[in-house]
Amino acid sequence: MQTSKRRFLTALAALPVAVLATPGTARTVAPASKPRVAGTAADQESPDVAGIAGARFPADRSDAFRAALGTAPILADLPWLALSTGGDNGAFGAGLLTGWTEAGTRPRFGVVTGVSTGALIAPFAFLGPRWDTPLREAYTTITAADVFEIGSTETSLLDTWPLAKLVARYVTPDLLAAVAAEHATGRRLFVLTTNLDTGRPVAWNLGAIAARADGAALALFRQVLLASGSIPGLFPPVPIAVSANGRVVQELHADGGITAPFYVAPESLLAGEAASLPAREICVIVNNRLAPEFLTTERTLMSVLGNALSAAVKAGTRAALQIHAGFARERGILLREATIDAGFKAPSSAPFDPGTMRALFAHAHRRAQAGATFDAKPMARLAENP
Repeated sequence: MQTSKRRFLTALAALPVAVLATPGTARTVAPASKPRVAGTAADQESPDVAGIAGARFPADRSDAFRAALGTAPILADLPWLALSTGGDNGAFGAGLLTGWTEAGTRPRFGVVTGVSTGALIAPFAFLGPRWDTPLREAYTTITAADVFEIGSTETSLLDTWPLAKLVARYVTPDLLAAVAAEHATGRRLFVLTTNLDTGRPVAWNLGAIAARADGAALALFRQVLLASGSIPGLFPPVPIAVSANGRVVQELHADGGITAPFYVAPESLLAGEAASLPAREICVIVNNRLAPEFLTTERTLMSVLGNALSAAVKAGTRAALQIHAGFARERGILLREATIDAGFKAPSSAPFDPGTMRALFAHAHRRAQAGATFDAKPMARLAENP
């Protein structure tokens, strides 16, 4: 099964070069953007984001992670959920969650984290079964036209104004109010972006943002979700304004998957730092198939890049799962993993193909409904042949 990035590159390879090289091909050309006011390394120390305290933290710093996490007992009482990258393969995670609901065994989660497409699923997973309907709709009714437009921008081959519009449709004031209410109980909702200037992962505390409950909070919440899924080169990075050292600067944020396929805690903590993690059970939903597979590489730039990226994404995800498995064993934490299994037989070479997404959603839904949400032997998936 192809990764979403390979499907994008395969589709782009079929387009005339002139189409990709012309900004705004499918619409009226937008005026050039204003020059960016970039920050400095010193501006990264304590930037103010929309005046919202605790809006974000460096995802690779354990002290900042623990401060954002808090100490509410609910963090240990409930399982944690991490949702991975995967683009349109996010239909797997969406189907798994809704099927889990119908099985009657889906728990409430103390912490929910999301990266890339996982970030788009995360608010619905955090809010629980009552939000399954919009989650199902988001991954079974959209097409590529709801996500991107063919035609380059100054920073990408595709334009994502349709995705921004889609995010705005689902991220409403009602959703923000619901997230804020759950955040007040001590539960946490974090999503990752990558700050392109620093090359570091940034974790956004969406509950703290939602608690602000105003227009600025709503706009920032939407910006963060858009940024987390913005694949560099394909999608434009998202500028986010911050105040630092007495001036307003623009940071550029892109796909959180650049720095991590999924997120549970900072690398230093996973690598053996003495600080404990208050989790007893961690569930990881990987919106991808882990096993390597044969995909003919054509003698074209897009095919070579697509196959190489596909292999890199899978290898990185496997390595991350191994690290988390070792950490969980050492700390006595139950780690449960769900990956796309070889039973799914509806491949597609087109990104966001609605037929394939519906089939993947239905496959995962049936699997969870039957009580097989998680892999019995996770790493055995490596030996599966599609």
